[in-house]
Amino acid sequence: MRAAAILGLGSSEKDLKPFQKAPGISWSLGVPAEPQSTDVLLIFGGDGTIHRHLAKLVRMRRPVLVVPCGSGNDFARALGLRSVRDAQAAWEKFSSGGANVRTIDLGLITPVSDATAAVPAHQHYFCSVGGAGLDSEVARRANRFPRWLRGHGGYALALPVALLQSRPSQTKLSVASDGDPGALVGHGEKLLFLAAFANATAYGGGMKIAPRAQLDDGKLDICLISDINKLKLFCLFPTVYFGGHLKMPGVEYFQTSRLRLEPERPLDVYADGEYVCPTPIEVSVARSALQVVIP
Repeated sequence: MRAAAILGLGSSEKDLKPFQKAPGISWSLGVPAEPQSTDVLLIFGGDGTIHRHLAKLVRMRRPVLVVPCGSGNDFARALGLRSVRDAQAAWEKFSSGGANVRTIDLGLITPVSDATAAVPAHQHYFCSVGGAGLDSEVARRANRFPRWLRGHGGYALALPVALLQSRPSQTKLSVASDGDPGALVGHGEKLLFLAAFANATAYGGGMKIAPRAQLDDGKLDICLISDINKLKLFCLFPTVYFGGHLKMPGVEYFQTSRLRLEPERPLDVYADGEYVCPTPIEVSVARSALQVVIP
């Protein structure tokens, strides 16, 4: 078997050594130049590291094992990989011939200017959750913190200042038609503080913004927060850690296979904690785009 290891920020070949104990495996470092040169990839890092390599991983169509050693590991947790030890156990099973591979969807963000092109120039995959509005501003501020702080409550620490300086944006929304998923129908205009679109349940280090999301159902889970004052919004955020926000006024939650966001002013879009592009955007599902090694 041929395995390639991708080492994210803060990881080193020392982290790889426990995985190299399995016999009969030839190893290389970095993304292989040719897909046929490897049988499986191990990626050491958090959501941001995975996000930056997703387009290449999709093209390679090889199983990927996520080793959670980043500041944010929400995608790994969604796969049942809560620790490096979990990843080692999954690797031992896979390398000994186990069939512990799952095929999952990914989210896909396309700037509206490219959405109608025959071959869109810019498309951005994401594995966990993307958003625009308040959560993007929080992500931008949290990314300035030291790595250890980002992994220990950085999102919550960045929230108060971001909330004080944020203002809602009048936003036109369109979603997939029930009768024709390839067509979009209007979903109204809303004064939004936050629009999150999710392939997995959580972001920001365990905030369950989309507690009903599944990785392979062909749907995006959408959470919109509007018509709420800033004090109530601040009080709402702790409930996101256990999904309690869905019961609160001003929160709308639904599923769709496509979403178009057109705010009155450009907003930054973040996904998996990383900056992607400005609005307006379309968000869709890339069905069965990635194979992942699971426990």
